[in-house]
Amino acid sequence: MAKSKVALVSLGCPKNLVNSEQMLYLLADAGLELVGEPEEADCVVVNTCGFIESAKAEAIDTILSLAELKKAGRIKSIVATGCLVQRYQDEFLKELPEVDCALGTGSYGDVVEAVKSSLKGNGLCRYGDINAQDAELGRIVSTGPGWAYLRVAEGCSNRCAYCVIPAIRGKYRSRRIEDIVEEAQALAQTGVRELIVVAQDVTRYGTDLYGKRALSELLHKLCKIKGIEWIRLHYLYPDEFDDALIDTIAGEKKIVKYIDVPIQHIDDDILKRMNRRGSGEDIKALLKKLRERIPGVVIRTSLIVGLPGEGEAEFKALCDFLKEAKLERAGVFVFSPEERTPAAEMPDRCPTEEAEKRQEIVMELQDGIMDAWSRSFIGKDVRVLCEGYDEELGMQFGRSFADSPEIDGIVFFSGECPAGEFALVHINEVSDGEWYGSIAE
Repeated sequence: MAKSKVALVSLGCPKNLVNSEQMLYLLADAGLELVGEPEEADCVVVNTCGFIESAKAEAIDTILSLAELKKAGRIKSIVATGCLVQRYQDEFLKELPEVDCALGTGSYGDVVEAVKSSLKGNGLCRYGDINAQDAELGRIVSTGPGWAYLRVAEGCSNRCAYCVIPAIRGKYRSRRIEDIVEEAQALAQTGVRELIVVAQDVTRYGTDLYGKRALSELLHKLCKIKGIEWIRLHYLYPDEFDDALIDTIAGEKKIVKYIDVPIQHIDDDILKRMNRRGSGEDIKALLKKLRERIPGVVIRTSLIVGLPGEGEAEFKALCDFLKEAKLERAGVFVFSPEERTPAAEMPDRCPTEEAEKRQEIVMELQDGIMDAWSRSFIGKDVRVLCEGYDEELGMQFGRSFADSPEIDGIVFFSGECPAGEFALVHINEVSDGEWYGSIAE
């Protein structure tokens, strides 16, 4: 009997992608055939994101496009999983009847049952405990070559006023150090050279499980794994950064000197409205300390403009800070009023058009800062993890220590280097955030 074919579409963040990779493993382990394109499948699993309005729209559009394939008889069934399903569990299947089965964020482990039920024409709707400790599952890594995400915790307990993640993903839950190290060792044996350590807040790692911050301890163990050459950290909240962690990042050669610290804003009143811990001065002091103790560090952050209460003075304070801080990397987002969050109910809402204008201003400001910093690498040799070959340019491409996948720049270079391996690249020019060079002599 021919195997049923399954395709999986993963939307949203790296943490969601790890869940998708776990579901791929479970599906393959159950004897189902995995295919790359929805058109080739009997059943399509969509792992949705439901964080902000744009992510919700993308998930719904994806499901509706699959519904057209189903209507045309090209696929048999659709299974939806993930954050959008969890967030709107009461109305999800009513609003999207094209979906055959739905699994919340506490029920990824039921994906095989859901797929098989859907192919038999049976519905299934399951929402497990989002606060339960996650099972340790295998993965089929879909990233790379040469790199993979390593999730160290699930959920979040920070309760930022604009964010729905605790309601979707549950409270913060650290994985055991032994389980993380075992997974990292297995990844290294498959040729992974870079581990990208992710959680909603990695600085809080271990506080729930061990009663103390344990990220430094974990990182020292990961750095001992043979084959792993780069370890990159996402996301380090400023209020949990301590001296031990700074010393670990500075002292361990395998930890790339790239720190993702989501500060969101610098104005004290806006930070309080966001329910962020610490003040603007605390953030400035931390950044100063990071610069002093980790020479050459690249700092990435995320910012939100247009939160209720952000007037001209608060926005000016943010711009002035960015001019002074000269952060090498930044993502700028327009405030999205998400239902069931405190920020959505706040008065003094900034008009959307004004918030979008502010986003453009900050992005233009940051582009100038980042371009000036990039130009400082012209004439230097930079280590690059090669990811492939660009046919159009006729060049290899990869990432430097300063570049995280899909959010930062790319290094294009001439010369030979297998994908998944490192090359030393001499930078000849930079343009629009991309670096161009050739393998160093």
